Amino acid sequence: MTELPAGLDLNDFEGGFEFSDSSSPDSSSEEFTGPVPVVAVVGRPNVGKSTLVNRIIGRRQAVVEDKPGVTRDRVPYDAQWSGRRFTVVDTGGWEPDAKDRAAAIANQAEIAVQTADVVVFVVDVSVGATDVDEAAVKMLRRSHKPVILVANKADNQNLELEAVSLWSLGLGEPYPISALHGRGSGDLLDQILDSLPPTPPVTEGGPRGPRRVALVGRPNVGKSSLLNRVAKEERAVVDSVAGTTVDPVDSLVEMDGDIWQFVDTAGLRKRVHQASGTEYYASLRTAGAVEAAEVAVVLLDSGDVISEQDQRVITQVIESGRALVIAFNKWDLVDEERRFYLDKEIDRDLKRVTWAVRVNISAKTGRAVDKLAPAIRRALASWETRVPTGALNQWLTALTQATPHPVRGGRAPRVLFATQAGVAPPRFVLFTTGPFDAGYLRFIERKLREEFGFEGTPVEVSVKPRKKTGPGGRGKAHG
Repeated sequence: MTELPAGLDLNDFEGGFEFSDSSSPDSSSEEFTGPVPVVAVVGRPNVGKSTLVNRIIGRRQAVVEDKPGVTRDRVPYDAQWSGRRFTVVDTGGWEPDAKDRAAAIANQAEIAVQTADVVVFVVDVSVGATDVDEAAVKMLRRSHKPVILVANKADNQNLELEAVSLWSLGLGEPYPISALHGRGSGDLLDQILDSLPPTPPVTEGGPRGPRRVALVGRPNVGKSSLLNRVAKEERAVVDSVAGTTVDPVDSLVEMDGDIWQFVDTAGLRKRVHQASGTEYYASLRTAGAVEAAEVAVVLLDSGDVISEQDQRVITQVIESGRALVIAFNKWDLVDEERRFYLDKEIDRDLKRVTWAVRVNISAKTGRAVDKLAPAIRRALASWETRVPTGALNQWLTALTQATPHPVRGGRAPRVLFATQAGVAPPRFVLFTTGPFDAGYLRFIERKLREEFGFEGTPVEVSVKPRKKTGPGGRGKAHG
């Protein structure tokens, strides 16, 4: 509990108050682990891979829709069964001789196979083994990885019997399941655990894990290209067609000497309640990725006018209370005339986030991408900054004496005491003699930033007015 000045009692303030010393969204003690086994779920398009992934992890996390091609990248999720932890990787549909974007999706699936400890190969039992399935088997054999054959969509006993025909694929016993209804999923999970290498022991008390960074922005601003650039590999599918990424894609990348956990997210097109189908769930996943992150890098296309969509993405980050870096991508395509107009747009449209850390980069050419890590570090340092209570009150007293609150109702409300209630983001509470105008609170926030920094983080300033007293000045007023 923060020490209060003599004579000041929190019970005398409206709404009461609880001090919080949490320093992060997940400030409780964490368990730190080594690498866990990896299970890749692969198969041709529309056999139910993402539905199976959701069944394995026990929640609707992977985006599912009744049409092929919804999943495009390899997307890892944490899973647990019978007390053992592992990572399950959802992949896009694999097809032989694929072209263009389909080839990139197939390549991601093959990389998932190469980096997995066990492969779950999914076949639609209601269709049977196809030429594409047989071609996939050849690819799997070349990987020399253990493969579990899953006969999915065995929604009833008759379809379950059809799984016998899949012995012809030469991958051993097929496991008939219904990922949609859960039929046979427990037996499959037991088999997965039997095929996994031993999980390393849990170690506690180690250094904190990688800082979590969400890449967000409207479609086609270059989020996946930036992820691939910092990861130094084709980690996410990139296409000139907007909306290639649907699921958030997690990647551990090394940048400027540190390991970071980057999450590439779907481009936000519409408000969530106006979206439908895949786009609706992708929007929810993106919102969840921002909430789970510590800092968000909002990508803007330097060559385009700053749009309402861009502003909505920035608002989402601010409302989530995350540190903020704004990266103007495709800077290699910006000429002098565009820079002139862009400066005017920034002054006009980003006036409310002048505190955000800004960098100009080109994910395609790699220009100034090395400035991204220092920018993220500055934003995170501000996000976790705590101002000593004594220094805060000394500064605030001088400020309010020099520029007092405007007179309201014949008198001006005063600050009796101030404290920082928490960090990540910084939150300040002012105990006052009466309500403060919103404009004066904005003035205090601006001066807080000038004095103490807070570059790259939202700052919350709230007021706790003293309760009104009765006519005798002792009792509290009714109502």
